[in-house]
Amino acid sequence: MIIGIDGNEANVKERVGVSTYTFNLLQYFKQFSQDDLKFRIYLKEKPLPDLPAAASNFDYRVVPGKFLWSQLFLPLELNLNRNFNVFFSPAHYAPRFLSSSFVVTIHDLSYFYYPQEFLKQDLYKLKNWTKYSVSKAKKIIAVSKTTKKDLIKFYNVPDEKIEVIYNGYGKNARYQISTIKNINQKLNVRKNKFLLYVGTLQPRKNLTVLIKAFAVFKKDNPDFRLVIVGKKGWLFDEIFQQVKDLGMEQEVIFTGYIPDSELAELYKNAFCYVMPSLYEGFGIPILEAMSYGCPVISSFSSSLPEVGGEACLYFDPKNEKDLWEKLREIRENTHLRNELIKKGKERVKLFSWHTCAQETLNVIKNEAN
Repeated sequence: MIIGIDGNEANVKERVGVSTYTFNLLQYFKQFSQDDLKFRIYLKEKPLPDLPAAASNFDYRVVPGKFLWSQLFLPLELNLNRNFNVFFSPAHYAPRFLSSSFVVTIHDLSYFYYPQEFLKQDLYKLKNWTKYSVSKAKKIIAVSKTTKKDLIKFYNVPDEKIEVIYNGYGKNARYQISTIKNINQKLNVRKNKFLLYVGTLQPRKNLTVLIKAFAVFKKDNPDFRLVIVGKKGWLFDEIFQQVKDLGMEQEVIFTGYIPDSELAELYKNAFCYVMPSLYEGFGIPILEAMSYGCPVISSFSSSLPEVGGEACLYFDPKNEKDLWEKLREIRENTHLRNELIKKGKERVKLFSWHTCAQETLNVIKNEAN
């Protein structure tokens, strides 16, 4: 059996979200490959050095094309050279006019809830290209029960067509002592004296509520700071403006994207990690924080309770006072904070990329022509 895969999301230098998902699946698919199970990975450009090395049972095909790649150049290549049994698209967009069976993973449908956060052309693609994918796919993988419910709600997909397979998690950071010292010195933060957020800067991440809650929390904890890690998404000006309006430019630190090695040390040194998001298809940073012994406070919304289980302290995402009270609670209750750390370390054991990849592969193989 030969499985074709759109590997573009993994072929980027700064991997987050869907890119992390695709990269980890490819790593495990390479391990699963054998003489009677081969993988063919399709890319726009030549593979980056850290992608799994090509082998007789795991090879790459570069298909040039700068625009409409998944809708034009890729399907043209696939239909001219149909040397695979089933195709897998790990991120919403399946190739058009594909005569072979295919499976697609859908991560979230946030664009239905927050359409104002997307450029018009991106919103059109997300709604319509995803609609094509889910209508034509033999099977759909949803990364959470929340995403499955949304697929049924917005695209009328039959329940039995959707398989829920949770994302995995596994530490992959490699760091040295010098890195630990440098990140603390660079950001001017001290162990257990800062709150941490990791994620894209955009409205649905609800950072304004986090910043407001932190401003109140800081009145009784003046030595604390807030570290916000992540790339700018869209409509992020309000976030920076709010920090300025509160006069907290020195207290709220925006790092932009940072490598895994430095991020690992921030998780290990933070007082807690806060996930204030209004909507998430999954929420990998919750598992990241737990794995490094960082207690988690999360909004009670979308898929986040699925991921966090009983290992998180939850708050109403539209109520900054509720978040402030949760921050105060773990600040004053050492036993509660330690319990969250303990439960988090157990919770993260339930998620692995090996399991995710194996279950995903089983779905794909079952739909082969």
